[in-house]
Amino acid sequence: MYGSMHQGPSDGPQQHPISATVMKRRRRRRKRWGGLRQQWKLLGLFEIDPQHEFYGLTCMMKEGLAAAVQTTMDNPPTNTLVDEDFKTKDTQIHKGFALRTYAGQVFAGFRSALGITEREYQLSLSSNSYLQFISNSKSKADFFLTNDKRLFLKTQNKREVRFLLDNLKIYMEHLIQYPHSLLVKFLGVHKIEIPHKRKKYFIVMQSVFYPDDRISARYDIKGCEVSRWTEPSAEGNQVIVVLKDLNFQDQYIHLDQQRSWFLSQMKIDTHFLQRLNVLDYSLLLAHQPLHLDERAHCPSFWSFIIRTKKSVTPGSSPLHLSPALAVPGTIPEDPASPSTPASPLSPATSSPAVSSSSAAGGAAVFAESDGYRFRKQATSDSPGEGLESHSNPDPSEGEVEEFLAHNRRLLPNVRNPLHVIDGPETRYFVGIVDVFTVYGFRKRLEHWWKRLRHPGRSFSTVSPPAYCTRLCDWVREHSK
Repeated sequence: MYGSMHQGPSDGPQQHPISATVMKRRRRRRKRWGGLRQQWKLLGLFEIDPQHEFYGLTCMMKEGLAAAVQTTMDNPPTNTLVDEDFKTKDTQIHKGFALRTYAGQVFAGFRSALGITEREYQLSLSSNSYLQFISNSKSKADFFLTNDKRLFLKTQNKREVRFLLDNLKIYMEHLIQYPHSLLVKFLGVHKIEIPHKRKKYFIVMQSVFYPDDRISARYDIKGCEVSRWTEPSAEGNQVIVVLKDLNFQDQYIHLDQQRSWFLSQMKIDTHFLQRLNVLDYSLLLAHQPLHLDERAHCPSFWSFIIRTKKSVTPGSSPLHLSPALAVPGTIPEDPASPSTPASPLSPATSSPAVSSSSAAGGAAVFAESDGYRFRKQATSDSPGEGLESHSNPDPSEGEVEEFLAHNRRLLPNVRNPLHVIDGPETRYFVGIVDVFTVYGFRKRLEHWWKRLRHPGRSFSTVSPPAYCTRLCDWVREHSK
């Protein structure tokens, strides 16, 4: 679980012997860390302080990432990306380490399309200490969260990074085609090099479970049964435990009208992963109860228009950038509410304007029907009277057709809307992660070995078509 930074053979001059005092101090530190690590393994999530074994590494990551993002702030992406932009490697030298950034312009454009400004991205990555998440995953990767828990950093091996970069363009194209996709949103790929240490590759992602203040349970779902049980934490314990498939038995995802959209998008995304010949990915799932005011079936007119416009705006794409958004980002709250803070996003990500004349004059707005299909509804007596007039027209018939063709939905008026789905009484956080395992020769051998070891039972290592079908079946059987 804990990745160590192994010292390799030195190519430089012979180093001076380490003093006995220094060695003694290091032994005391390792002993103290060993005891704390046993305790912290039970906590799931904790701050990386100066006594932590990854403190030095994460400090380098913060410094390097801040400088890398500053580069894209000083040199914004061009309006049109070309194939060469997906192959760029930019290395910045720092005191004691170097940080390499892959496809920097591509990811900067994608972050902008998601509504994330470079400044807030930089602040999130470089402010305060990171948190380490102790996962019960079999992966040897290390998991870090930014202090605001908005971004997730994960170490990857070279093969996994190469797979992502080789397929980055078609990944972006999939998100252009389906901007409300459940796939995890990759925001950056990097490599850190420290003299006489192993190189570390890592990726930056949006956290699916954000904001997590009120989340009551978290699950990692693969749609099978072998090794898919985790011992829950004791009642009242604050330990963060990610549960698995068997822990979800006799439970359901209650989505009501949103279910149709959810099943459809699951099928679209898993078939895309099947095309990439990958398996062993997970559906992350978390839930929290909705407050009474969040269950209101009649949201304010302004909030409804904002949600609709954000959901149907065609935007541009991460490959052909413009001020419009390819993928909706944070949605501002009703401006009439005095308690709502101003959006930290740039003007390019602000809410689309609403025309008072069109809103009041029988304009076409969209009302939710079955979660992702919308019907036109005329409004003759609109509460939008008196809003500032702008030139943006209401959605046309062509936009409605595009809305349906791209499997869009009416996004919730919350932070992280692309990974949030609201049911009648429960808010769900959903996202598909861990998409790097290719079904090659070794996985085929593992499949046959598990068939012999677990006859008649379902396990994770199956062919991509079988994996895709099984996970979609699990979602259909466990949702209402």
